[in-house]
Amino acid sequence: MVHTGKFDLDGYLQRIGWEGEPRADLRTLRGVHLAHLRGIPFENLDALRRRAPSLELGDLAAKLVNGPRGGYCYEHNTLFAAALEALGFGVTRLAARVVVGADRVESRPRTHMALLVEVPGRPGPYLADVGFGAIGALLEPVPLVAGTEFEGAGRRHRLVTVEHPGPLELWVLQAYGEEKGGVASDGPWQAQYAFTLEPFEHADFEVVNWHIGTNPRSPFTQRLYVQSVSAQRHLLLNGRVLTETRADGAVRERELTDEDEARRLLEEEFGIVAPEGTVLLG
Repeated sequence: MVHTGKFDLDGYLQRIGWEGEPRADLRTLRGVHLAHLRGIPFENLDALRRRAPSLELGDLAAKLVNGPRGGYCYEHNTLFAAALEALGFGVTRLAARVVVGADRVESRPRTHMALLVEVPGRPGPYLADVGFGAIGALLEPVPLVAGTEFEGAGRRHRLVTVEHPGPLELWVLQAYGEEKGGVASDGPWQAQYAFTLEPFEHADFEVVNWHIGTNPRSPFTQRLYVQSVSAQRHLLLNGRVLTETRADGAVRERELTDEDEARRLLEEEFGIVAPEGTVLLG
């Protein structure tokens, strides 16, 4: 846990638009998880400028809660973990390997942050994750149970365990989709990321955050990547390509033409004001 002063839970809940009674129960966990995803966009503008964003809680609040910005996985899940702990949940930080399209789990490093949440009165923990910038992301947390399908806010997920040479059980989050292929995939079930239950600390994520935010080979330093989620659609800007996926499955794509259009789109569709001097399209 990172101790950087009192966490403004009221300000955070106002930012994400959640108005329920704050208590440590499953209903609150599900509601706050979904509201966070719909309330704060995913974006990599700091990494696009080869700058690792601060993971200090005060800086995260200034940027994601009080500022017209979003963030990527370490920022989102660090902030979300602080909110959950303020609500009375137990939280363990996990490091995962993103395996979308990978042939082997071991071919990808542990560069994603996810959370394991203990809910008072519930028999087992839940996997929670508000920072996975993909259409296969969880919208609501799922119990850490292997082989059972869960539906949350219109998306279908399951967790499976797979063999590997390590001493800890290896879990894989799968999302139901159209495409086939990739590690631990089974028909339309597509592997998203793999993880063990070993706890990781703030210092561990500081190191990988610096790597992802500054390494010229990192995908987040090479092109713009922004997404937002609503009940009606998933909107993704990947480089110059804007993809809108509607709740009914309809997909529309178009290519942006210039910097001015990209800046206007960020403000009007994502609620993000890009820092002055940021080159968005390269």
